[in-house]
Formats: sequence, C-alpha cells, structure tokens
Amino acid sequence: METVSVVSIGKLFQDNAESLNLSWLAGRDGNARELNSESLHKSTQAPVGHLNLIHPNRIQVVGNPEMDYLRKLSSGSLQEKMDHLFTPDLAAVIFADGETPPELLVDTAIRTNTPLLASSRSSPDVVLHLGHYLTQNLAESTVVHGVFLEVTGVGILIQGQAAVGKSELALELIARGHRLIADDAVELRHVAPDTLEGSCPELLRDFLEVRGLGILNIRSLFGETAVKLKKNLKLIVELIKPSDSIDPISRLDMEASRTSILGVDIPTVRIPVAAGRNLAVLLEVAVRNYILKSRGINPAAELMARQQSLMGKES
Repeated sequence: METVSVVSIGKLFQDNAESLNLSWLAGRDGNARELNSESLHKSTQAPVGHLNLIHPNRIQVVGNPEMDYLRKLSSGSLQEKMDHLFTPDLAAVIFADGETPPELLVDTAIRTNTPLLASSRSSPDVVLHLGHYLTQNLAESTVVHGVFLEVTGVGILIQGQAAVGKSELALELIARGHRLIADDAVELRHVAPDTLEGSCPELLRDFLEVRGLGILNIRSLFGETAVKLKKNLKLIVELIKPSDSIDPISRLDMEASRTSILGVDIPTVRIPVAAGRNLAVLLEVAVRNYILKSRGINPAAELMARQQSLMGKES
C-alpha cells in the first residue's frame, strides 16, 4: 500500500528554523501550502533550487547572484518577473546570504499569500540542506507486513504467513543482542535510487506482539540498545512451511529470489520452518552469507568452480 507523503511550508519552517536560521518576512497565511511526493515525482519541477524563472522550482532560493540580477531590472521589468514568479505552483521564496527582498517582491508575496522566508546561511547551503530534507520527507513510501530488525548491522525484514513464527523468531534474535525496529507495520521509504529505509509508525514503536505473551515493550524489557528508530532494508527473510512451498528451494544457494518494493529489488531468502530447526541461527547465517556475497564472496560459486576444476583434471 503506497502512501503520499506531504510537507507543508509551516512544517518545513518548524523543522529547519534553527539549522538554517530561518525567519518569516511575509505571507504567513500561506504556511499551509504543501509539497507532496505524488506531484513532485510526476512533475518536471524541482522541489528546491536557486531562482529560476524559466523552469521554476517549487521553492525558489534567492542569494547574492540572483539579487544582483534583480537589482539591475527596471521597476516595470521587475514587476513582470514577479508576476511570472508568483504563481499557484510556487510554494515559497527564501532569501539567503542575508539578502533583503525588494519592497515590490514583499508586496507581491503579501498579496498572493506566498510564504517569504529569510536565512542568514549561504544560498548553496540552503539549497543543499532543504534538498536533503525534502528527499527524506517526500520519498515514495509504502507499508508492508512483517518484523523489521537490525541483525549484525544489517536491516532484515522477516515475512511469512500468520502464525508461522515471525514474532517468536524476532524475540529470540532480540534476546541474542539484535535490535527491533518495527513489528507488524513496517514503513519503507524510497530515499535513494537503490535504497529503502525502514521505520516504525510512532504508535507501534518499541512494541512486539508475541502469541501467548501478548504485547511486549522491548525497550522496557531489554533496554535502550534493543531498539532502533530506522535502518536501510538489505535482506528479506521469508519463513515458509514446507507444505506451502511451490517452487523448489535451491540447495546450493540460500538466496532464492528477489522481491521488488517501490522499484527496488531486495535479495530474498526463503527458510523452511520445521520442528527442531534453530531459526535464529539459520537467519544469522543467512545474514552473514549476505554480507560475504556483498563483498564478492559466493560459497556456491566457489564450490561449482572447484567441482569444474576437478572434473577438468580428471578428463
């Protein structure tokens, strides 16, 4: 289930006021203007950038070079530029480098209820900082079912049918020193071309539901180091009952497939669940095997290469 992320100018100001030394100049009534992930991913407009009147950004940043250009304009030409700048698609204008906006621009911002902000930071710093902020907060997102943990420093999503033992396995892993991020509802955000960041909804944070025990507060039971706010998803472990498996599982390679989430392919390991199997050890080994493969070490490929070498000598 994909969700639309939204950031209002009011929230942007609140979250970045201290780090960018932001202040309101005009247009406070426009603080509800929004940028959302759906429109940004479909639009050719950049979320934030230096003043651009040809391909306007949703948030226009005006620094020393842009002010030098505006100062050279006649009043009539400046008015024409302002009419072209202040459209319904404009979310906000930020004056950086300690620059003061022309009176005509302030009047236009008030008339159109467009947020007009100021920052003492340099314009490149403002663009870079807000670009990173919007990338994080307006990334495509979805919610998936499972238990998300950090195992040996790797973000692992445990999935499987109801009552297959996901929560029990997660509890054992936490008792072995690994960390819980989210149970049941895992929020995934597409924060980079090949990166999904997983976190937990605030309502469910720190909680794990285990059949027979009920709702457990992992932070209270195991301490601060047993939980983590977010982690990049690197591996999916799917617990399956042997009777439910349709496709044969490779005996030479635990990595049976890949799962596509928000356009990112995540390596997926399928582990059969059966009485007497130590799933915690199997999952830890799956993670260690993933780490080896990410470093270019593939045990299955090594075995096949050794076999082919031996066959070549015999022939």
